[in-house]
Amino acid sequence: MDWSKIKTIFILTFLILDVYLLYQFMKIRDANKYEFITEASFEDKLKADEIKYGELPKISIKGQYVSAKPKTFTNGDISKLKGQSVDLKDGNSLQAKLEKPIQIPSKFEPSDLSSFIKEDVLYGEHYQFWEKDDKKNTITYFQQFENKTLYKNINGMIIFSLNKENQVISYTQTYLEGIEKLTEKGEVLPPLKAIETLHQKGILKPKSKITRVELGYSTLIQLAASQVLAPTWHIVVNDKESLFVNAFEGQIIDFSSDENKVVE
Repeated sequence: MDWSKIKTIFILTFLILDVYLLYQFMKIRDANKYEFITEASFEDKLKADEIKYGELPKISIKGQYVSAKPKTFTNGDISKLKGQSVDLKDGNSLQAKLEKPIQIPSKFEPSDLSSFIKEDVLYGEHYQFWEKDDKKNTITYFQQFENKTLYKNINGMIIFSLNKENQVISYTQTYLEGIEKLTEKGEVLPPLKAIETLHQKGILKPKSKITRVELGYSTLIQLAASQVLAPTWHIVVNDKESLFVNAFEGQIIDFSSDENKVVE
């Protein structure tokens, strides 16, 4: 075969290969560019849907898995409570009836019960106000760990019951003890990413206003004698609706049953 023809064939072959590689490079670059544009435009999507939110943390936030176990209350615990008749329902749940009801103002503020909780409730300083339910006539407090709320954990809450005169007459208490850190701290999902998850699932409705974003814990694994808690974003919409997203995995958490449900 003529050497000049072989040379020409090699040149054409390498030229075709170069064109193909250039095409693949441009394709990958455009794909990456598209992904960047898509992610960067999420805030524009929120604006288009008239969804508003305040200042979000810009620095990386870290969290970790922790474990805890329900406390078994004892007669020694009961002896510390004055002015109350106490019954241990199942050891893990303390039911107390107040000898003298506490009058609550029509416009309740957490400070109205703060002194009683700190002075007359076991581990009262470990609880934080959650909500007042006028339909059920209850006031609920959730337990905290390192200033982070344990959301809707049936083993770590206080529920006060009110009568028709708007007086606290009794309460039920559970408490998580032996809280231990299971892992080293790692970066959690940015709050904007949690908001994006809610938006993609259609849970965050147009014209909504995100009024509060905070990090706490929710139950990830419930065992017979203990449980594992995961960092969880609590996102409040329009000052009344609470939405929850696992801050490590990004799943939406549904608390509509006793066991946490994950929305796929």
